[in-house]
Amino acid sequence: MEFLQEFWQKLHHLDELVGWAGYIGLFCIIYAETGLMIGFFLPGDSLLVTAGVFTATNPDKLNVINLIVLLCIAAIAGDNTGYWFGRKAGAPLFDRPDSRFFKRKHLLAAQAFYEKHGAKTIVLARFVPIVRTFAPVVAGVAGMPYRRFQIYNIFGGIAWITSMLLLGYFLGQVPGVKDHIDKVIIVVIALSLLPVVIHWWQGRAHRTGSTQTDTTAQENGTSEH
Repeated sequence: MEFLQEFWQKLHHLDELVGWAGYIGLFCIIYAETGLMIGFFLPGDSLLVTAGVFTATNPDKLNVINLIVLLCIAAIAGDNTGYWFGRKAGAPLFDRPDSRFFKRKHLLAAQAFYEKHGAKTIVLARFVPIVRTFAPVVAGVAGMPYRRFQIYNIFGGIAWITSMLLLGYFLGQVPGVKDHIDKVIIVVIALSLLPVVIHWWQGRAHRTGSTQTDTTAQENGTSEH
């Protein structure tokens, strides 16, 4: 219990979390965030960037290359877990009621994302918070061929982990960045949420346009009578 309490406190201070968790802890967090639906609340992009900064300022504690390799494995393994869970659970998963650790709306959002982008979702979702947790599950439910899924999974996992960690690593070499890591994290979170906002806005605009079209068609039909 004390361990969980300490972990929860560290979640609000990512720089402390990285040093506290180490290689094994970071592996578990990335695996859970990408492979277990209950891990949707865990930090992803922000944690990776912070870890990258940490490797630049504390190379004696964490090596950036070792961390990249380890977390790529965690991300790929996590998506594999989500895929097979979705494959085994099937469509009834979408009828599962909400609980403390499961929100149906997140699964439906990932489904909408998948329907729009197809197999590319497995790569694109890596950079979209929450959606990346549920995307492999949806791919499994949809029956996406495993070999095809694995190609996108490996490419997306390596691209996501490497880009985020190296971004943090190079930022960590800029004087003063470590002292303002909280501001850097805010920017990273804002950028990571941008695709979600754009996707929501496009969906809203599409629904509004469809409604206006239907209304116009109904008015034209009425006028003809």
